[in-house]
Amino acid sequence: MSVSPNSAETKLRPVGATELSWCKAVPGGTGITVLALLLSKPPNTQILQNALHKLQISHPILNSKLHYNPTSNSFSYLTPPTPHIQIHPFDLQSTSQILHQNPISVSPLHLILEHELNRNSWQDPDPSSDADLFFASVYTLEDDKWVVALRLHTSACDRASAVALLSELLGMMGEGGRGGGVEVELGKEVGVSLGIEEYIPSGEGNKPFWARGVDMLGYSLNSLRLSNFSFKDSVSPRESRVVRLKLNEEDTNQILSSCECKEIKLCALLAAAGLIASHTLKGIPDDHWEKYAVATLMDCRSILDPALSSHHMGFYHSAIMNTHDVKGGENLWDLAKRVHSSFENAKNNKKHFSDMADLNFLMCKAIENPSLTPSGSLRTSLISVFEEPMIEHSNNMHQLIGLEDFIGCSSIHGVGPSMAIFDTIRDGKLDCACVYPFPLHSREQMQEFVDEMKRIVLDGTILMG
Repeated sequence: MSVSPNSAETKLRPVGATELSWCKAVPGGTGITVLALLLSKPPNTQILQNALHKLQISHPILNSKLHYNPTSNSFSYLTPPTPHIQIHPFDLQSTSQILHQNPISVSPLHLILEHELNRNSWQDPDPSSDADLFFASVYTLEDDKWVVALRLHTSACDRASAVALLSELLGMMGEGGRGGGVEVELGKEVGVSLGIEEYIPSGEGNKPFWARGVDMLGYSLNSLRLSNFSFKDSVSPRESRVVRLKLNEEDTNQILSSCECKEIKLCALLAAAGLIASHTLKGIPDDHWEKYAVATLMDCRSILDPALSSHHMGFYHSAIMNTHDVKGGENLWDLAKRVHSSFENAKNNKKHFSDMADLNFLMCKAIENPSLTPSGSLRTSLISVFEEPMIEHSNNMHQLIGLEDFIGCSSIHGVGPSMAIFDTIRDGKLDCACVYPFPLHSREQMQEFVDEMKRIVLDGTILMG
């Protein structure tokens, strides 16, 4: 379906600079955001369809299409006046065929998540057919289970948007399914909002020309000296796969208490464990130093001008890139403190705003010139983390619709880290979706990596306690 930009009722907005970098990244496989929900009750298709339409009305960017202009090599959001998303149903037979394509010992929810992460509706931009930014599917499983999967273009939905989207959708589904009295918070955007660059507080994104040149040179030279987790296959076509890292409530509480005591964010602890695990699993001598990069993503909504609500859809995250020298025998908490301090120092110096253009430019250059990265791998860092975890608590609404489990994350098999950690604290238990590019890294390799990270975190917390 194509929407005419000339229609009186259709609204058009060129994408912003950060959004443009995602428009260039997604065709290669990085930036497909998926929310997958496991239900023990059959979803009412009409209620779900109505809820999705309400979301598109409340958040026009979810109702938009991505228009590509080959003449100017540019993208725009076209927003028609009425919602148009349609649910794609998969019956038991169709779902079984998908699950049997990759017969491994993970849950059907996990396999469907990976399937959705690799359904790239934006792979070949077509100027004659505008692309939707928002898709919904329902998969029928055996044992009276269903998976509702939402797939979005990351330029329209960052992690905070996905959290808000999930909250709003579950509220409307519960309300429509006899959830009487459930109060559903909805965003109230009027039209498609501007890109993040338009909301940066005055002066905070400025950088002198010479300083920008020095920083760009620094990022470029540093990238040539970075160590990576060993690559298994850097030639074959890639897709995103996921390993889950889960902890029980007792261990999670102890870890969070230790982080609070040490005044360290959870993201710094996870990143430090990843750096130590990488050095350990390589089997290199303890006195051998390696330089690793960590990308930390932060939600900027509360510090924009004007500040935006957490329910404001779009991409309003920024990344801070830091490098760390690591040797064998590192103390977990000492390294975590270094990771935390380097992030906070960069944040205090407003690098999340001033370096935004630099990192977007370098990401696009890596996409255009894969040979500039090690083995053409397109890896920009060892690991990426989010400044704050997603917090989720089960409630009556979840019981009404039969929500048993869910996973949310984004694909990274184009440009990106070797592992992206999407951490959630659900009912007091840490649950991380760890996304990696396959077969650049194998599932066995990354499962070993995550298991080692888990051991390092637990051992380090026990020693501290």
